Amino acid sequence: MQGLKRKVVYVTLFELIAIGLTSSILVFGGHDAGHAGTAAVASSALAVIWNFVFNSLFEAWEARQSTRGRSWKRRAAHAIGFEGGLVLVLVPLFAWWLDISLWEALVLDIGLLTFFMVYTYIFSLAFDRVFGLPASAQG
Repeated sequence: MQGLKRKVVYVTLFELIAIGLTSSILVFGGHDAGHAGTAAVASSALAVIWNFVFNSLFEAWEARQSTRGRSWKRRAAHAIGFEGGLVLVLVPLFAWWLDISLWEALVLDIGLLTFFMVYTYIFSLAFDRVFGLPASAQG
């Protein structure tokens, strides 16, 4: 599977599983199931939208740079920019919706960020094993 179809299947499966896992983590952490589920769906939707917006802006900036390629510094800037923007949106949302302090929401978001680093790695590995590598990664 390649191209747009691969991307749509990837993001759909990734986010559906993520919603289930995030809801479960929030419920396990003592939050009401309805609030946890809504927070998980909202954060997933915001992450997908932010991913599209941020990557469009980043790639437009990247295209104007004289140095091509993606060094570890550029990749780090991308990761920090993406996650930083997401934190700015999700922390107030979690605080408001889950009726917790901004500090508790930040700690929650840091925990979710840590979880998602591991989840993303495992999901991507499994996805590639099931559906094969994208054309860009094939020899």
